[in-house]
Amino acid sequence: MDMAAGVEVFEWVNGEGKSPFVLVCEHASNHIPAAYNRLGLAEADLARHIAYDIGAEGTARLLSKLIDAPLLVQKVSRLVYDCNRPPESPGAMPELSEVFEIPGNKGLGAAARLARTREIYRPFNHALEQYLDARAAEGRPTAVVSIHSFTRVYKGKRRAVDLGLLFDRDTWLANMLIKSFPGISAMLNEPYGPKDGVLHLLNLHAAPRGLHHLMIEICNDLIESERNQQQWAQRLSIPLLQAGAKLGETK
Repeated sequence: MDMAAGVEVFEWVNGEGKSPFVLVCEHASNHIPAAYNRLGLAEADLARHIAYDIGAEGTARLLSKLIDAPLLVQKVSRLVYDCNRPPESPGAMPELSEVFEIPGNKGLGAAARLARTREIYRPFNHALEQYLDARAAEGRPTAVVSIHSFTRVYKGKRRAVDLGLLFDRDTWLANMLIKSFPGISAMLNEPYGPKDGVLHLLNLHAAPRGLHHLMIEICNDLIESERNQQQWAQRLSIPLLQAGAKLGETK
């Protein structure tokens, strides 16, 4: 099934931002283009965390403004294509998300998978690739930070962590930030880690370029409201600004 013409796959926010950080929010949107007929889901399902990272986009946009950082936002639900997964991953177009079946992703053939890869994954990643290459050509210090949220209860199990700092090949930012959140349950590589395949985008774009990088995961019950998103954006901005000032010293 082809995507309806004119659907935005990504959006650059504050593209001229002066921060050394480039922010990415792959799971920002729960939008499913009309051509996909909601993937067979009920309207209420699109408000669930399975369709997008609740609160992540609002937090990322506010953080982008606070630290003057460019932000790349995915405009299509991860259920259509999760741009933080490679095309060969079952999670790229999941048949099952948490405990919810996704009827419109059942039994996708090679042609349908390739179409979504071409229409969503490749343009999104090409946009980030071009942007990072342009910054490199200008000699600008750069680090990549992706903003996500997670559910407090997953498959019936309650998670105690409030904030996860995720990394694979690069520990610098995680180690810089981990002690910056007193009174908050902040943990390294929780509730996910490299073994879960969640660091694809960072390993694809940041690691090969030698750029420091980090995935920030915030429990979605802490950023459901705009007020709480503002609080978390402010909370994250201070250690990121401090880390940004030291970026040039690490190369």
